[in-house]
Amino acid sequence: MSAPRLHCLMVLSSAVEGVSAQSYIQAYTLASSNFSIQLASPHGKNVEYVQQDDNNRRWFNEFRSKASSNPIAFETVDSARYSALLIPSSPGAVHDLASNTELSQIVNHFIREKKPICAIGSGVAALCCVMSPDGKSWGFKTYSMTGPSVFELARTQEFSSLPVIVEDFIKDHGGQYNNSEMDAVHVIIDRHLITGQNAHSTLMAVQNLTLMCAQNKHAVSGSRDMR
Repeated sequence: MSAPRLHCLMVLSSAVEGVSAQSYIQAYTLASSNFSIQLASPHGKNVEYVQQDDNNRRWFNEFRSKASSNPIAFETVDSARYSALLIPSSPGAVHDLASNTELSQIVNHFIREKKPICAIGSGVAALCCVMSPDGKSWGFKTYSMTGPSVFELARTQEFSSLPVIVEDFIKDHGGQYNNSEMDAVHVIIDRHLITGQNAHSTLMAVQNLTLMCAQNKHAVSGSRDMR
């Protein structure tokens, strides 16, 4: 009898700027082969998948016909049920995730329990929500991580109006930021946190999430066997 699957919470932006279609497809397809996936968004609102083309549009048409494509609200999430947290590249994250208090509670649970967290590209902005009540301390200070560089963001039309610049936020709040050249596949792992610089880093980041969870599961099983 096969072991039960681990549960992964996939956090999505419901802002009009949406979620990267390609990053989402890659993240969901790879993660769903290893986890039971639950989608979640602010207030359970529908998600806009942006930058679709003819090929992935067909994929989304089929995907949206499934009940599992409907996200639940952050406030209904029981964080203890999930072994991993996954945030695909989401241009909308800076608008509705970066300061979301319900998401902050979820991410804080994963930090306290040292559960694997994987954030990719513009989705890394979602991690900005984990601030102390007085707004002075960030939950990921001292962590090494990556995310979209200023140069990558500067190519976008909305750059001048972005409420959060991920690279600057990380540096200003005690994190250690590192990036590679623009559009390069670049992933950083620090403790239980996995971050990818951009949407191109999706597969590499999610592969590492899968490996980290498998390692943790093996370690737990091993400790039980020794009792």
